[in-house]
Formats: sequence, C-alpha cells, structure tokens
Amino acid sequence: MFFSLIVSVYNRPDEVRELLKSIEKQIFDRQKISFEVLVVEDGSTLKAEEVIKDFAQNLNIRYFFKENTGQGFSRNYAFKYARGDYFIILDSDCLLPPNYLQNIYNHLQHTPLDAFGGPDTAHESFTDTQKAINYAITSLFSTGGVRGNKYSVEKFRPRSFNMGISRKVWETIGGFALTRMGEDIEFSIRIEKAGFRIGLIPDAFVYHKRRKNFKEFYKQLHSFGRTRIDLWRLHPDEFKFVHCLPALFVLFLFSIPFVFLLNTRVGILMISALGLYLGLIFIDALFKTKNLKISAMASWAVLVQLTAYGIGFLTEIFQPTKR
Repeated sequence: MFFSLIVSVYNRPDEVRELLKSIEKQIFDRQKISFEVLVVEDGSTLKAEEVIKDFAQNLNIRYFFKENTGQGFSRNYAFKYARGDYFIILDSDCLLPPNYLQNIYNHLQHTPLDAFGGPDTAHESFTDTQKAINYAITSLFSTGGVRGNKYSVEKFRPRSFNMGISRKVWETIGGFALTRMGEDIEFSIRIEKAGFRIGLIPDAFVYHKRRKNFKEFYKQLHSFGRTRIDLWRLHPDEFKFVHCLPALFVLFLFSIPFVFLLNTRVGILMISALGLYLGLIFIDALFKTKNLKISAMASWAVLVQLTAYGIGFLTEIFQPTKR
C-alpha cells in the first residue's frame, strides 16, 4: 500500500523540520507499505526548501512552491502530483508517533475505508499552554464533544490536521472547495454525501501543537465560530442545535451582571453554575494531566474557547462579512 503524505506550509520551516523528523522515524513493514512526502509551500516568505533538502536522502520527498492561496487549494495542488493509493493530509504543526503508518495500514486491512481520520493529543514536550489548549479542544466538556471522535455527540468526520482519502475520492469528487477555515468539514460532508465509507482510526493519532498562546487560540476559535455559519449556508441540512451551544454560553455569560442587578438570588445561582462547570473541568483535566497548573489553565482555555467560538458564531449571523 502506497501512501502520499501531504503537508501544506506557510512560514513555518521549523515546524516542518520537526514533522519530517517524526516521519523519518516511522516503523512499518517495508514489504507491504511505502510512502512519499509532498510539501507544498503556500507562498511563504520563510521558506522550508532548505529544510526539505536535509531529508532528501532518507525520505522520498518532493517540494513545491506556489503563490499563496490557502491550505485547502494548496492541498489540491499536491493531489495532482501525488502517486499514492491514499492521500494523508497533515498539518505542519503535527508530530507522528512511530507506528502511525503501520496502524493505518492494519486498520484498512480489516476495515476498508475511503476516507478516515485519527485523534489528536499533546506530546510531553509541548508547553503547558499547548497542553491546556489540547485539553480544551478534545474534551467532552467543551466543543470537543462535537468534533467527531468515538465519544462525541455527532458522527465522525475527518479533520485536515490528520485526514486520509483514497485516490478514488479525489478522482470522483475532487478536492477542497474552500481554501481556509472549515474547508475540511465541507470536504468531509461532500465525501459522505457521495456515499463513500468514512471512519475513525483510533490508533492513528497525531501530536498536535496548535496555538502557542491564548491570544492566538482566541483568534482561531473566533474564526471557527464564524465558519460554522458559513458551512450552514453551503449545506443547510447540516444545522444541529449542538453547534449553537457556545453562542448560548456567551449569552449566558454576558447576561450574568444584568440578571444579578435585577435578581440577586438568580444571579448568584448563575455564578454558582458557572463555577461548578469550571470546577468540573478542572477536576477532569487534573485526572487526565496529573498537573495542577495545566488543569487550572485548562479551565481558562475552555472559557476562552467557548467565548471566542460563540462570539464568532453570533458575529457571522448578524454581521456577515466576506473573508
């Protein structure tokens, strides 16, 4: 089985180096598995070309430079040159565990799929902030409950930080129709509607760095909230109440001071409910991370996440702007 690993990058040569190091350390059955790596430079000013040269001896790797069009269309560019039976899309800020490719191959042998994805988690080398953000993104106490893992409240749809498609998918429906935020969800929706087999491969996880600080995290989640409305406009049948929960959380949060002025008792109850929710997050994060500092930061990360997503969601409903 031949895999084409596709990485779109914009001004992140150091991240590409770390990702390629993890790809270089893959352990797999070389009689059954082979792969290539395609790195597409999306109009970067900080190019990764010299980094790619450092790995050319040990990896079957190709480098492409093109004008900036965003990650979705850059991946489409790579699809045209990919030779694999499956195309695996990876974000440049990911690291692969050593058995990543072998785990995908093993799963596809007993459960054939046309499109697939895996979970993401934090590596021990990540900063405390990155670990707290990882908790917020993946936890069922936050929007992790709608991301589409095996415990989520909706069916699984691959996300492009860790996503695989068969060559047949590409040849049948083409690639990404959007180039930036939400492009992976929209792509997964079309794959599903075309009748292809989609599944989660739990063992095919990646270590995902995500944002370095809470300011960047806020901006990312704000865009995610706006994107959810964009997706509804493209696919009206995809409306689900659960996607509105962060917006309702924002309305709840902002209403607390006004309710408190009108009815102190009700205001105290609302503050208590918020405190209980954040306390549950802290306890769950402590159970998972075994670290007091990260657990406290995780509570803040969830608060930032829901607020940013909810505000972005409401902003796009009432003041849609072109992006």
